[in-house]
Amino acid sequence: MKRLLTTILVMGCMLHVMAEDTAKPLIQNVGAYESMSLNGKWNYIVDVQEEGYYDYRMNPTRWGFFNNAKPQKPEDLIEYDFDKSPTMQIPSDWNTQDERLFFYEGTVWFKKSFQAVPMQDYRTLLYFGAVNYDCHVWVNGKKAGHHVGGFTPFNYDISNLLKEGENTVIVKVDNKRHAEDVPTQIFDWWNYGGITRDVKLVKVPQVYLEDYNLQLSKAADKAKVREIAFSAKLSAKEAGHKVVINIPELKLEKQFATDAEGQVSATLKVDAKKLQLWSPENPKLYDVRISLDNSMLADEIGFRTIETRGKQILLNGQPIFLKGISMHEEKPNGGGRANCTEDAHTLLSWAKELGCNFVRLAHYPHNEYMVREAERMGILVWSEIPCYWTIAWKNPATYENARQQLTDMISRDHNRANIIIWSIANETPHSKERDTFLGNLAKYARSLDNTRLISMAMEVTGASNYVNRLNDNMNEYVDVVSFNQYIGWYRDVNDAPKMHWEIPYDKPVIISEFGGGAKYGLHGEKNQRWTEEFQENLYIENIAMLSKIDGLSGTTPWILKDFRSPRRVLPGIQDFYNMKGLLSDKGEKKKAFYILKKWYESK
Repeated sequence: MKRLLTTILVMGCMLHVMAEDTAKPLIQNVGAYESMSLNGKWNYIVDVQEEGYYDYRMNPTRWGFFNNAKPQKPEDLIEYDFDKSPTMQIPSDWNTQDERLFFYEGTVWFKKSFQAVPMQDYRTLLYFGAVNYDCHVWVNGKKAGHHVGGFTPFNYDISNLLKEGENTVIVKVDNKRHAEDVPTQIFDWWNYGGITRDVKLVKVPQVYLEDYNLQLSKAADKAKVREIAFSAKLSAKEAGHKVVINIPELKLEKQFATDAEGQVSATLKVDAKKLQLWSPENPKLYDVRISLDNSMLADEIGFRTIETRGKQILLNGQPIFLKGISMHEEKPNGGGRANCTEDAHTLLSWAKELGCNFVRLAHYPHNEYMVREAERMGILVWSEIPCYWTIAWKNPATYENARQQLTDMISRDHNRANIIIWSIANETPHSKERDTFLGNLAKYARSLDNTRLISMAMEVTGASNYVNRLNDNMNEYVDVVSFNQYIGWYRDVNDAPKMHWEIPYDKPVIISEFGGGAKYGLHGEKNQRWTEEFQENLYIENIAMLSKIDGLSGTTPWILKDFRSPRRVLPGIQDFYNMKGLLSDKGEKKKAFYILKKWYESK
């Protein structure tokens, strides 16, 4: 009888979790809607053994922390209290907010109270910019949803969970690593845990504009009329809704009615002479207004084309060399997850000073602040999902996880003119299963957005003495051949002048990583590892070597600034930092910075 009762309680809890999931497809341009920020102080409880979610038999418990329970009688036993627990600033990572949690990987619970007034004519979405990595969300003790993936946004419709007056949202966050995750168990960056990006309540109409797309179609250079493809999708499959697109500066205004699927699509024609194209030299953004019935949202959108021709990358029909740098989403001056426009502007300003017109946002989708700030500053972007190193290629759930992260990355940013490359992986070992996994991702990405280029950071194989040959079956799926190489760091730098590169594909080439470590302020001979002189010489030799590659269309050396990594343990040198940055964590320029800057100035 006791066993039967336990089974019923567990089944009831699981059914409750499933029934209350109110996940909705990601809303486009969330910042355009009226919202209330839930950023600020959140109470938190560190739950090492997950007693707030499981009972002592590791079955889901109905008495979990998500209830936010309070004693009703003196004899009541409740062994937690959010209101008496410490607070943490959100968004943030717990590793740099609480020194006890610097290396912690596990579960932390967060709670925020807020005032709300449910509105009959509107719906309320609970929006998270990102939570790392596995999170469950409750509103007023009822399950809102479950999300997996540490770097993409998600939202829930909580209209039916709100009440007038005080409400609570409780989030269980778990950043433990697993072999079947994306990324997998090992990766060379800090596993920052927590609610790492903005949280907000978003007010939307009962039927709202879930997604829209504006893309300039490719055309001959001398075309007198340019075409802009426009499409929009509502949150409901309803016909007859009025959608108006208006770009005042172009004197363009068109009205449409949704079809039975709640969608519209059209081709807008503009005078080519009046249309200014977005470029790094002229990052022109147009004010765009899209109305649905009686509601209106605004965006800033640039128009440009990106394509390849043989071994060239063409921006707006003209060849471009991508003077890039790789970047992690880590704050300057002390580490921690970057999470605001100020962080983005500082990092991108360092890249601009280096002479960059391009950044590789490694190895996961970065904050929307970073993408939009780069767009305003005239910096092109490579955006990537964390299929990093050895993924569980045979696991269907792992593929679905990667596919969802790819969906969310493209859904959020497909109207950003500066994003020119969707990247599906980094340094993955070759196998039939890997080719199937990544090949399907590449085809899926192209089905979502065929206006941009597809790439991935490959590894060089088939090296023989001083000949390096790129041989990767994924070449047939990508538009740009990109690969990482570390001659001078994992191989003697004196080999660089002797190296010959064979890239047997008629496609542009980007060297997605090269570089080596140095501690800022440490000086010595150029053959003394960790000195600035060693890194400086490595860059001199690599630039001379890579410049000889036929079809070289860009580079994104590794990396802009030093960043935290638990794999880098050398005392006095690394101290849990990857030291391959051209700048220190504080923005101090190493000697190699000036070598790359000089090369980019000559391009």
